Amino acid sequence: MVEDSPAVLLESTPEAEGAEGPRPPPRRSGVTTCHVIQHGGSAEVEFSREKVEGLLSGGGFFWLDLDQPDAGDFEILREVFKFHPLAVEDSEQFDQRAKFEGYDDFVFIVVYGATDDGDRLVEVHCFYSERFLVTVHRDDFPAFAEIRRRYQQRETTLEQPSLLLYRIIDGLVDSFFPVLAEFDDRIDELEDEIFLKASDAQLQEIFRMKRLLVGMRKAVTPQRDALAALMGGVAELPGLAEADERYFRDVYDHLIRISDLIDSYRDLLTSAMDVYLSTVSNRLNSVMKQLAVIATIFLPLSWLTGFFGQNFGWLVGEIGRWQTFVGVGVGTELLTLLLLLAFFKRRGWF
Repeated sequence: MVEDSPAVLLESTPEAEGAEGPRPPPRRSGVTTCHVIQHGGSAEVEFSREKVEGLLSGGGFFWLDLDQPDAGDFEILREVFKFHPLAVEDSEQFDQRAKFEGYDDFVFIVVYGATDDGDRLVEVHCFYSERFLVTVHRDDFPAFAEIRRRYQQRETTLEQPSLLLYRIIDGLVDSFFPVLAEFDDRIDELEDEIFLKASDAQLQEIFRMKRLLVGMRKAVTPQRDALAALMGGVAELPGLAEADERYFRDVYDHLIRISDLIDSYRDLLTSAMDVYLSTVSNRLNSVMKQLAVIATIFLPLSWLTGFFGQNFGWLVGEIGRWQTFVGVGVGTELLTLLLLLAFFKRRGWF
């Protein structure tokens, strides 16, 4: 499994949908293209009724990858593939919960991966049966291009359909590892920066990273539960042999690791936030201590200046020369200042 491929940490998170819920896909006037992988390699073709009918009549297994579909494309899925209306309706409305839903002759699967675009997550809807695999998504995913390249070099028929589905799900799941690895590195950098000099930008980044981890957890946890249901026999995949279950068990193990990493990084961010708050509090205490020392120093000096500013008869009669004024007036204040500094130093206040 690949766990060290590069990924970019973005600074934005997906905003919540409006009160009306997610909008259906628009109807475009142009032609939608798709990638088809079958016996003999892969090709980018026009997604049309005629092409889909030709693929279905061919009899061989194929993988059809549909990117950024519009309303007309979903009509083809509904009328030509004969997918259940509820499954097509779920596929039209993205931001679904990860799941495995079985129908009469196919399984509808929602699975998530990590990507470097603005919303950080890529959502893929899969219609899987023993005859075909149809994947629908709105975000580009580099792992799909790599899988297509591998199958394009094959000249024989596709291997077991369940293994193709495994490679797609495994590629999506493994895409979380490089993103989380960058989270780990960035958390270490944040902790070092906070110890050196805490700033508001660091606190904002901590909150932003915590929101990203919450979004990942919302995607990973249902996905892990769905794989657990498959391993426990609650959900079924068409044509899944007993030997193939080991592959999906490996994906389930990766999801457990990802879930644990997300929880660990959330705890680390919480600790980093505590360190930030403690650093800011200590800095505030240091500033307040310095101000208190300054105020304490000026308190007796203010009293002395006020005392000598009064018109006492003795003072008026005895202090007539500037040497006496310096010795008694200024000298007394300097002596008081030295005594206060010695006292503060002995107490370790500065």
